[in-house]
Amino acid sequence: MKRLSLRGLTLTALVLLTGCASSMQSSSPPPPTTLEKIQASKTISLGYRESSVPFSYVDSNKQPIGYSVDLCNAVVDDLRRELKLPDLQPKWVPVTVENRVTAVLSGTVDIECGSTTNTLSRQEQVDFSLTTFITGASLLAMPGTDVGSELTGIRIAVIPGTTTEAIIRDVLSRAGAGNRAQIVAVKDHADGLAALVNKTADVYASDRAILIGLAMSSPDPRQFALLDRFLSYEPYALMVRRGDPAFRLSVNRALARLYRSGDVLHVYQRWFGQWGPPSAITVGMYAIEGLPE
Repeated sequence: MKRLSLRGLTLTALVLLTGCASSMQSSSPPPPTTLEKIQASKTISLGYRESSVPFSYVDSNKQPIGYSVDLCNAVVDDLRRELKLPDLQPKWVPVTVENRVTAVLSGTVDIECGSTTNTLSRQEQVDFSLTTFITGASLLAMPGTDVGSELTGIRIAVIPGTTTEAIIRDVLSRAGAGNRAQIVAVKDHADGLAALVNKTADVYASDRAILIGLAMSSPDPRQFALLDRFLSYEPYALMVRRGDPAFRLSVNRALARLYRSGDVLHVYQRWFGQWGPPSAITVGMYAIEGLPE
């Protein structure tokens, strides 16, 4: 009778265990898609910012409001019809600049309804909806502040981790070591505005549409001056998880219907009406993004 050594038995056991493990892994069901999760829970998690005026912020009752919030509410209405879930409930989750991408990656939120720029580096981690707004980085200051073209020798408040911070650092880098400008890190848009009022910064750098919203929602908008320059091109979009094309299509279909019907202009009027009618570029964006199916 042939004997197997202890070593042989051990190797045989390892091979069998490995085979069983591989079989179990291959037969395990895939994780649920976003639409499946929404159907099962009858809940959709929506991320919002607390001070990104007028896109995503909170009212006096600490409830999320804003242009992007309204767009997400329109998506939820569309999903109620698409999934035949009239009792689908939105669950609003606060997010910050630092954790907004992580919140989407982890599934804490299904859609981020803020003021996030669609960039190639972010596309490595998440997907984006159709474009929801177009703006660009600019500077807010107090009247009379002297700001040169190379931002020489001034204190610039900016939120770390944003596309605006990268742009400001690039401008300063190209200006050279003699610039002597100072970057002042702030937590959020409210802190950026406070830095101007408290004179801890000479300018606050952010997207132009947000700067206008912050100034106009302040007790005295005339105490601020918006500098007449754009530093970048910033196309906003709603963030969703990467690799879930069915959910992304549902979000895009809802936005396209909103654009195609013209109802998006009512949403625009609600949040930007006091700025005047939308530009030809904005109207053209809605027309392009709302092409018929």
